[in-house]
Amino acid sequence: MDKVCAVFGGSRGIGRAVAQLMAQKGYRLAIIARNLEVAKAAAGDLGGGHLAFSCDVAKEHDVKHTFEEMEKNLGPVNFLVNAAGINRDSLLVRAKTEDMISQLHTNLLGSMLTCKAAMKTMIQHQRGSIVNVGSIIGLKGNAGQSVYSATKGGLVGFSRALAKEVARKKIRVNVVAP
Repeated sequence: MDKVCAVFGGSRGIGRAVAQLMAQKGYRLAIIARNLEVAKAAAGDLGGGHLAFSCDVAKEHDVKHTFEEMEKNLGPVNFLVNAAGINRDSLLVRAKTEDMISQLHTNLLGSMLTCKAAMKTMIQHQRGSIVNVGSIIGLKGNAGQSVYSATKGGLVGFSRALAKEVARKKIRVNVVAP
């Protein structure tokens, strides 16, 4: 089976660094970001055989469509990295509700949706790996980042619970907290 890795948030920062490492390890990559041009540039920097996709992880339809396209063009995804995330630093009393919702949707719901979409193929093949990128802020908190902290703390709990759900299907789920 081909080694296919989807990196959501793979066009910048930690996601891009992970994509570079996975490419060196022989994975065929899907670099996914909201901005397709930036994703294409990141995929192009990795060499041939890697593809770029545009997706808003907070929208289930986008996630489903992206997985369909990845599987059609690269094959079954057997490694998923969720590095897409946003931060809107603000004291809670000053935080805008729309900023809180967008952080929850991108940082937590987005990872849930991508994991759900990846599970179908991983369960069918009885193997797979998922790495969700959290944050140390989700473990210890930080003034001015209560909402961000909640989303990343929620990702820790989600990842631990999902790992228990799918372990018997030979699917590993981990969360890292840089």
